[in-house]
Amino acid sequence: MRKVNLFSQFLSLLAIFTVLTTFSTVSLALGSISAGELRVVGQVNVNGVAVTSNTTVVSGSIITVGANSSATLNLGKSGKVELLPNSSATITFSSNEIVAVMNSGKIRVLSTAGTSSTVTTNHATIIGDIAQSNSFVAEVECGHTHVDTVSGSVLMRTGNSDKTVAAGTSALAGNLSQTGCQPCYRPEGPIATATPATFMTVLLLAGGAIGTAFIIGARRSPDTTGPVIVVSPIR
Repeated sequence: MRKVNLFSQFLSLLAIFTVLTTFSTVSLALGSISAGELRVVGQVNVNGVAVTSNTTVVSGSIITVGANSSATLNLGKSGKVELLPNSSATITFSSNEIVAVMNSGKIRVLSTAGTSSTVTTNHATIIGDIAQSNSFVAEVECGHTHVDTVSGSVLMRTGNSDKTVAAGTSALAGNLSQTGCQPCYRPEGPIATATPATFMTVLLLAGGAIGTAFIIGARRSPDTTGPVIVVSPIR
């Protein structure tokens, strides 16, 4: 009888141990899932599904923003990520990391000190300085990637070349004058100058306009044969 009781107690302890182990495993698994709150304006899809504000987004999601729309992913103490119109990116994050893989468009990243922040495009990898808070904007344009650092400091890595982009400065990677691309107008870009061909075109157009005006005026003027009378301005 005593052996039976001991065996029953052993089974009970084993069952309790199994339940506790399972509960701990589930808790750890749930705790490892990173999630952020998404606020949207206009048309925004997450993994191909249209969403509204206050949607919970898990790490590894693809966020796509339509025209005249935007999406802001709040990551709590880590910072936030904002996607501007006509943008698409895969966002991976945790309590101390933000990683965005840009497919198109423009993204703004704000990361706190101690949080690593990285934006990867076809042309470069942009890495925020983990020792300080950073705010920077990365834009994938035709044939190139452009980054503007608002505050903090980032590193633009292209192949084996690294360039530090301090606050208030910008950098570019890729081919700015790729054939078939629309021109990208930026404040720091070269100022367009008139070429000789352009100058001659303007002169020809101006001459043609003056000649046309003269002909029209001549046709509308009355035919006078008498002397021309000049009226004195002092009368």
